[in-house]
Amino acid sequence: MSTNFLGIIPARYASTRFPGKPLAMLGDKPMIQWVYEGASGLFDHLVVATDDQRIYNSVTAFGGKALMTASSHSSGTERCAEAWSRYSQQTGQTFSHVVNIQGDEPLIRKEQLATLMACFQLPGTRIATLIRKLRDPAELHNPHLVKVVVDQSLRALYFSRAPIPFVRDPDREPVSGTLPFYAHLGIYAFRAEVLEQIVTFPPSPLEEAESLEQLRWMEQGIAIQTAITDFPSLGVDTPEDLIAISKEERFQR
Repeated sequence: MSTNFLGIIPARYASTRFPGKPLAMLGDKPMIQWVYEGASGLFDHLVVATDDQRIYNSVTAFGGKALMTASSHSSGTERCAEAWSRYSQQTGQTFSHVVNIQGDEPLIRKEQLATLMACFQLPGTRIATLIRKLRDPAELHNPHLVKVVVDQSLRALYFSRAPIPFVRDPDREPVSGTLPFYAHLGIYAFRAEVLEQIVTFPPSPLEEAESLEQLRWMEQGIAIQTAITDFPSLGVDTPEDLIAISKEERFQR
């Protein structure tokens, strides 16, 4: 556990593709509870940041902490920034780092979050995120799965919905060969002052082209440190995703 890390789970009700997603049931619990319990025990302070009273009530009903935030935020990052500021004021605590735990990742594990937080042991880390090796060639061409290329120190070079790196030789088999391909897990950790800074940046050309907010930060010259996780991650974006993930063993108990 770390008193310097504040864990925040941004959760909004009005998802375009899946309204009410955080309250969708998986087994006998709403999805937001699975996420909260998956992260619990690693943080001294963990809070759900939401703009909807129904989500707030659900979280407090199972014993979690929740905080109401504005409904005008365009991203979970903006919601985290508000929650960090408000929660710090309410509790009188000082947090040097903020971890943004996506509210639609019910398979999240403490080990993944610990790996993410350990990135800040590397000098100069300001933002960190997780990646995993791609093993299925079909994933490479899925635009909903974000790909990333990294340097030898695992700092991100670029994120894209397209297959990257591009393999010019048509006879070279992607993914199963020696060239590593990585998928991005949308879980971030920030130095608090950097989180406060990046939400003031205007949208950038690369961000708007790819619809990836992390490119806005990179275009401003902020490096993103990555770490590799071997644990599976299945986010829920649609009702179909919920049906698929409900088959996981932990939700059958």
